Amino acid sequence: MPMIQLTLPTGVLTTEKRRDLQQTLAATLLKWEGAPDTAFFRALAWSRIDEVPEGAFVSAEDDLPRFRVDITVPEGALSDRRKEGMISQVTAEVLAAAGLGDSDALRVWVLIHEQPEGTWGAAGNVVRFAELAALAAGQRG
Repeated sequence: MPMIQLTLPTGVLTTEKRRDLQQTLAATLLKWEGAPDTAFFRALAWSRIDEVPEGAFVSAEDDLPRFRVDITVPEGALSDRRKEGMISQVTAEVLAAAGLGDSDALRVWVLIHEQPEGTWGAAGNVVRFAELAALAAGQRG
């Protein structure tokens, strides 16, 4: 049940690019989390893109567009290697969608939030990482 949220200035992405990127980011999240590519896990991978007014999301240096990606996963879902891989891939995907190159990579920040065990709920129940891992293993086998 991971979530990925991109915040960026309005107008940086076309409607089509935004829609495509939203699907791509969700798939990338599942890939690096190690979840199987099944309808069940795709339905649990939420992706959201929030646009803020032009000029509302800049640095102290300039008014070039900035991109913040917030990723929320259950604690223990990502090893250091998986975090590094996800950060690299998500950064590349955001840059590509915005028509930017590697020299703009510092304008993309990726923040990973690990939700402590017992603090994530769905369908009125606490969802435990071990339960998700067991479901994933069953859907892979």
